[in-house]
Amino acid sequence: MTNSSNLRALIAEDEPILAAALQQALQRLWPELQIIASVDNGQAVVEQTLRQRPDILFLDIKMPGKTGLEAAQELAEEWPDNEAFPLIVFVTAYDEYAVSAFEQAAADYVLKPISDARLGKTVARLQQHLQQDNDGNAALDSLIGQLRNMQPKASAEPLTMIRAAVGNQIRMIPIGEVIYFEASDKYINVVTAENESLIRTSLKELLPQLDSRQFWQVHRGTIVNHQFIQVATRDESGKLSLKLRGRSESVAVSRVFAHLFRQM
Repeated sequence: MTNSSNLRALIAEDEPILAAALQQALQRLWPELQIIASVDNGQAVVEQTLRQRPDILFLDIKMPGKTGLEAAQELAEEWPDNEAFPLIVFVTAYDEYAVSAFEQAAADYVLKPISDARLGKTVARLQQHLQQDNDGNAALDSLIGQLRNMQPKASAEPLTMIRAAVGNQIRMIPIGEVIYFEASDKYINVVTAENESLIRTSLKELLPQLDSRQFWQVHRGTIVNHQFIQVATRDESGKLSLKLRGRSESVAVSRVFAHLFRQM
């Protein structure tokens, strides 16, 4: 059971008028709740949440840079194992049918424009969650499961060749030679046994073009060719890493994708 007088929340909303309206409504409906920060982009959500450890996140789905869902995934990967994950309320302009999946991964969701009546129901639901002696990481487990289901669907015709820059050359790399892809700023590093090269795209755009039977996303910034996986190792803290044939470095596996290796 959580002490309601010490509860802290963070608001993530890129429209200042809506952020202010939400904060004012929460102050009316739940005066004991302390709003510790209001941020307007996904990267700030991650940084402030990891730094300040709020109990509740009011998280806009669409924001500049990282979306609310991408921020939630990064938080799920980075959150300490020994601390309870914040309750998440998704704030969205989507209709009720479009957000049915979000409801399963969150304490609640509210639709824009936000009414006091609907927000009041959210407050009651949050207070009920916080009064229950649940497993502190139940919210995180639920979020991880739902984020897995939200991965992009594969295209009908997977890529067979990667066109990548190597120095001043453009090289055609057969897809079967790629050991892993790693996000690097606005580029992706294409890693083979002999070379590393760059392509200008994002993992979100690349993933649906790959054969999901061959390529597995194992971290928000990494996709591996599972045919090169030699061994998966769990360290003393429970974190997974992969040793890949043809490479000396290890590749980290985030908790969102750890289910891929439970039978290995």
